[in-house]
Amino acid sequence: MASTGNSNLLNNDTGIFKQDAFIVLVKTEWNANVVDELESGCLRVLQQYNTRTETVVVPGCVEIPFAINRHWSRSKQQFDEPHAYIALGTVIQGDTPHFDYVCKMVTEGILQLNLTLPIPTIFGVLTVNNEAQALERIGGKHGHKGEEAAITAMKMLE
Repeated sequence: MASTGNSNLLNNDTGIFKQDAFIVLVKTEWNANVVDELESGCLRVLQQYNTRTETVVVPGCVEIPFAINRHWSRSKQQFDEPHAYIALGTVIQGDTPHFDYVCKMVTEGILQLNLTLPIPTIFGVLTVNNEAQALERIGGKHGHKGEEAAITAMKMLE
Protein backbone atom coordinates (compact mmCIF):
# COMPACT_ATOMS: atom_id res chain seq x y z
CA MET A 1 0.00 0.00 0.00
CA ALA A 2 1.22 3.50 -0.78
CA SER A 3 1.30 5.39 2.46
CA THR A 4 3.44 8.13 3.92
CA GLY A 5 5.22 5.71 6.25
CA ASN A 6 6.78 3.30 3.76
CA SER A 7 9.00 5.64 1.75
CA ASN A 8 12.05 7.83 2.11
CA LEU A 9 10.63 10.21 -0.48
CA LEU A 10 10.07 13.00 2.02
CA ASN A 11 13.72 12.80 3.10
CA ASN A 12 15.19 15.84 1.40
CA ASP A 13 18.77 14.67 2.00
CA THR A 14 18.73 12.62 -1.20
CA GLY A 15 18.42 13.68 -4.79
CA ILE A 16 19.42 16.82 -6.62
CA PHE A 17 17.53 19.94 -5.61
CA LYS A 18 18.28 22.48 -8.31
CA GLN A 19 17.77 26.07 -7.26
CA ASP A 20 15.94 28.28 -9.77
CA ALA A 21 14.51 25.35 -11.70
CA PHE A 22 11.60 25.75 -14.12
CA ILE A 23 8.86 23.13 -13.75
CA VAL A 24 5.64 23.00 -15.74
CA LEU A 25 2.52 21.56 -14.15
CA VAL A 26 -0.08 20.15 -16.52
CA LYS A 27 -3.41 19.72 -14.77
CA THR A 28 -6.89 18.65 -15.75
CA GLU A 29 -10.25 20.40 -15.49
CA TRP A 30 -11.99 17.14 -14.52
CA ASN A 31 -12.32 16.65 -10.74
CA ALA A 32 -11.11 20.21 -10.25
CA ASN A 33 -11.67 20.19 -6.47
CA VAL A 34 -9.05 17.46 -6.09
CA VAL A 35 -6.72 18.50 -8.90
CA ASP A 36 -6.60 22.11 -7.73
CA GLU A 37 -5.44 20.88 -4.31
CA LEU A 38 -2.81 18.66 -5.97
CA GLU A 39 -1.57 21.77 -7.74
CA SER A 40 -1.57 23.81 -4.51
CA GLY A 41 0.51 21.13 -2.80
CA CYS A 42 3.00 21.11 -5.66
CA LEU A 43 3.31 24.87 -5.63
CA ARG A 44 3.85 24.99 -1.84
CA VAL A 45 6.85 22.67 -2.15
CA LEU A 46 8.27 24.21 -5.32
CA GLN A 47 8.18 27.71 -3.84
CA GLN A 48 10.49 26.52 -1.06
CA TYR A 49 13.19 25.95 -3.70
CA ASN A 50 12.64 29.20 -5.64
CA THR A 51 11.26 27.16 -8.50
CA ARG A 52 9.70 29.01 -11.39
CA THR A 53 6.45 27.35 -12.44
CA GLU A 54 3.90 27.48 -15.17
CA THR A 55 0.55 25.73 -15.19
CA VAL A 56 -1.07 24.38 -18.33
CA VAL A 57 -4.73 23.33 -18.10
CA VAL A 58 -6.21 20.54 -20.22
CA PRO A 59 -9.73 19.07 -20.25
CA GLY A 60 -8.90 15.56 -18.99
CA CYS A 61 -6.16 13.06 -18.27
CA VAL A 62 -6.05 11.65 -21.79
CA GLU A 63 -4.93 15.07 -23.03
CA ILE A 64 -2.00 15.40 -20.59
CA PRO A 65 0.66 13.61 -22.68
CA PHE A 66 -0.23 15.57 -25.81
CA ALA A 67 -0.07 18.88 -23.91
CA ILE A 68 3.34 18.04 -22.44
CA ASN A 69 4.72 16.96 -25.80
CA ARG A 70 3.41 20.12 -27.48
CA HIS A 71 4.70 22.34 -24.67
CA TRP A 72 8.16 20.76 -24.93
CA SER A 73 8.27 21.28 -28.70
CA ARG A 74 7.28 24.92 -28.39
CA SER A 75 9.58 25.61 -25.44
CA LYS A 76 12.58 24.44 -27.48
CA GLN A 77 11.72 27.03 -30.13
CA GLN A 78 11.38 29.77 -27.49
CA PHE A 79 14.58 28.82 -25.60
CA ASP A 80 12.68 28.45 -22.33
CA GLU A 81 12.89 24.71 -21.76
CA PRO A 82 11.53 23.41 -18.47
CA HIS A 83 13.61 21.14 -16.25
CA ALA A 84 10.64 18.81 -15.57
CA TYR A 85 6.93 18.34 -16.07
CA ILE A 86 4.41 17.26 -13.44
CA ALA A 87 1.18 15.67 -14.67
CA LEU A 88 -1.75 16.27 -12.30
CA GLY A 89 -5.16 14.68 -12.62
CA THR A 90 -7.67 12.45 -10.94
CA VAL A 91 -9.48 9.52 -12.52
CA ILE A 92 -12.35 8.15 -10.41
CA GLN A 93 -13.81 4.69 -11.08
CA GLY A 94 -17.28 4.75 -12.55
CA ASP A 95 -19.75 2.11 -13.67
CA THR A 96 -18.13 1.51 -17.06
CA PRO A 97 -14.70 0.40 -18.34
CA HIS A 98 -13.96 4.03 -19.28
CA PHE A 99 -11.84 4.28 -16.09
CA ASP A 100 -9.57 1.48 -17.28
CA TYR A 101 -9.08 3.05 -20.72
CA VAL A 102 -8.32 6.50 -19.35
CA CYS A 103 -5.85 5.14 -16.77
CA LYS A 104 -4.10 3.07 -19.42
CA MET A 105 -3.84 5.95 -21.89
CA VAL A 106 -2.47 8.50 -19.43
CA THR A 107 -0.06 6.01 -17.86
CA GLU A 108 1.33 4.85 -21.20
CA GLY A 109 1.48 8.42 -22.47
CA ILE A 110 3.53 9.59 -19.51
CA LEU A 111 5.76 6.53 -19.81
CA GLN A 112 6.43 7.42 -23.46
CA LEU A 113 7.31 10.98 -22.47
CA ASN A 114 9.78 9.71 -19.88
CA LEU A 115 11.42 7.52 -22.50
CA THR A 116 11.59 10.15 -25.24
CA LEU A 117 12.01 13.58 -23.63
CA PRO A 118 15.37 14.47 -22.09
CA ILE A 119 13.63 15.67 -18.91
CA PRO A 120 11.37 13.84 -16.45
CA THR A 121 7.59 13.81 -16.45
CA ILE A 122 6.31 13.08 -12.97
CA PHE A 123 3.14 11.00 -12.62
CA GLY A 124 0.90 12.96 -10.26
CA VAL A 125 -2.35 11.40 -11.47
CA LEU A 126 -4.60 9.82 -8.87
CA THR A 127 -6.42 6.68 -10.00
CA VAL A 128 -8.96 5.92 -7.30
CA ASN A 129 -12.19 4.05 -6.74
CA ASN A 130 -14.11 6.99 -5.26
CA GLU A 131 -13.86 10.62 -4.23
CA ALA A 132 -13.16 9.70 -0.60
CA GLN A 133 -9.97 7.93 -1.68
CA ALA A 134 -8.96 11.00 -3.68
CA LEU A 135 -9.47 13.25 -0.65
CA GLU A 136 -7.33 10.90 1.46
CA ARG A 137 -4.49 11.63 -0.99
CA ILE A 138 -4.60 15.43 -0.82
CA GLY A 139 -3.74 15.81 2.82
CA GLY A 140 -5.48 12.86 4.43
CA LYS A 141 -4.14 9.61 5.80
CA HIS A 142 -2.23 8.88 2.58
CA GLY A 143 -0.30 12.13 2.64
CA HIS A 144 -0.40 14.77 -0.06
CA LYS A 145 0.33 13.41 -3.50
CA GLY A 146 0.76 16.90 -4.97
CA GLU A 147 3.56 17.65 -2.52
CA GLU A 148 5.09 14.23 -3.21
CA ALA A 149 5.01 14.88 -6.96
CA ALA A 150 6.88 18.17 -6.46
CA ILE A 151 9.52 16.51 -4.26
CA THR A 152 9.91 13.75 -6.84
CA ALA A 153 10.40 16.33 -9.59
CA MET A 154 13.06 18.14 -7.56
CA LYS A 155 14.87 14.86 -6.88
CA MET A 156 14.86 13.96 -10.57
CA LEU A 157 16.46 17.17 -11.84
CA GLU A 158 19.79 16.91 -13.65
